[in-house]
Amino acid sequence: MSAIGTTYSYKDLSGAMDSPAVGVPLVFGGQIGCDTITVTNDTQHGTKDIAADGTIMPTFVAGDGGTVTIVCQQTSVVHKYLLAWLNVLKTSAMNGDVSNWANTRMLLRSAIDGSSHDVEGIMPNKIPDKSYAANGQKITWTLEACNIVSL
Repeated sequence: MSAIGTTYSYKDLSGAMDSPAVGVPLVFGGQIGCDTITVTNDTQHGTKDIAADGTIMPTFVAGDGGTVTIVCQQTSVVHKYLLAWLNVLKTSAMNGDVSNWANTRMLLRSAIDGSSHDVEGIMPNKIPDKSYAANGQKITWTLEACNIVSL
């Protein structure tokens, strides 16, 4: 008899994205048309410099910035929420109010392995590309994050 590992299920992901500018959080769960959420940490904490004589100088780099990439269906609740969120933030910023530009937070937790991400300072990167075709398509949102805590 072979050993069977823990079964993965996307439906075991829970979390929410909340922005004071929108007022209503986006809850991750249920039938919302989300395909993948990828949390990417950009900061390389450990770097090194090598001198001509071979001396190595290790360096610690602070910071926990990164990105959150969300792939969803073009007719999904997720896409509609993110588009409304971007438009509210962009309109406010264009009118001189940038107070909420990087004031969005996302919490994600996997019930299967207990891992979680607390993402703060989220801001839109750009309006995603969108295809119009015979069949429905996916939309890829790239969100910039100032601080990502991975637990």
